[in-house]
Amino acid sequence: MRRTPKGFRLHIGLFGRRNAGKSSVLNAITRQQVSIVSEIAGTTTDPVEKPMELLPIGPVLFIDTAGVDDVGALGKQRVRKTRQVFDRTEVGIIVVDAGQWNEFEDAILGELREREIPTIVVFNKTDIAKPQAAVIEKLKLPYVEMVATEGHGVFELREALIKAVPEGFINAPPIISDLVPPGELAVLVVPIDKEAPKGRLILPQVQTIRDLLDGDSYCMVVKDDQLHDALKRLKHPPAIVVTDSQAFAKVSAEVPPEVPLTGFSILFARQKGDLVQFVEGAMAIERLQPGDRVLIAEACTHHPIEDDIGRVKIPRWLKQRVGGELRFNTTQGHDFPDDLTDYRLVVHCGACMWNRREVLSRMMRCRAAGVPICNYGMTIAYTLGLFERALRPFPEALEVYHKS
Repeated sequence: MRRTPKGFRLHIGLFGRRNAGKSSVLNAITRQQVSIVSEIAGTTTDPVEKPMELLPIGPVLFIDTAGVDDVGALGKQRVRKTRQVFDRTEVGIIVVDAGQWNEFEDAILGELREREIPTIVVFNKTDIAKPQAAVIEKLKLPYVEMVATEGHGVFELREALIKAVPEGFINAPPIISDLVPPGELAVLVVPIDKEAPKGRLILPQVQTIRDLLDGDSYCMVVKDDQLHDALKRLKHPPAIVVTDSQAFAKVSAEVPPEVPLTGFSILFARQKGDLVQFVEGAMAIERLQPGDRVLIAEACTHHPIEDDIGRVKIPRWLKQRVGGELRFNTTQGHDFPDDLTDYRLVVHCGACMWNRREVLSRMMRCRAAGVPICNYGMTIAYTLGLFERALRPFPEALEVYHKS
């Protein structure tokens, strides 16, 4: 479980003012010295992440944040990092000195409620002061009284977390297992090129294989130049063929029209986000005009290589489709523009390392700004004229496409 990818962990964010005891709460529940604890306000400068196994929930990721009342130029940067954590938080913990509750805590709670994030209040340092009854009545939230430095209240916080787990988290949307009945075969096309990491498969491929095995389905993994021979050897056609998006054109030419075909990135568009909104975003490519600005959003930080998919290939295909120059900006990791109004399209990576909450948060921001968003695989399929075929395994998405 220690190696469970972040995207499969329940993200639990700890929020509060400086020196309220967030780091002490994290250390207490993990039973480790994860965050530095000090009497000096503002000791935690950047979000601190701690993965662990929290039974019976399973793998979780605690995120300890800097105080939201941080001051000064550096403080503003810390607060911005803290606010980014809201985008991926699935359960929020507000840590507050037991004797205090004012506009800072109200602001945090308002943000969590607006996002419909289950929230627990931890009244810390209750050996010094007790929470006011009027505050408890006003909040109408589950709360725990703690003395985190002494480990008091840890059991109660753990029980509150178990009850707060969002419905559907444990049974997260499948990647592919609902598309391949038990005992049926999926063929996965995995090119081994410059972008393939030496000695291993990339995470979306590994996760797709695991999901098939969990669904009692069969799996055949081949390189793109082996696909033709592999299909000839099968006695029965596969239930589906899934390809790396960059090989869409080559694979489509090899797979018979009656065999369902899609891409890993499109599977993750459904598993991590809102497939219908992504479809609408891909169709907005048709409205792009030369000179428009496009944002390429990469979840993972990496050193771009020659002919990089996000920085070279997708911009090239989009410009060919539009018939003119486009202006591209790129963001990495959790950085994302506060103002999206200058963009005519956002193209996001598959977000295999992220949880669904953060992807949906970005999609919500795009919708609010009136900016269409799609992901790498859907962009490639659309620009290459293979969009309809890639959507056939998903009737609800295909219907949106046909209505356009």
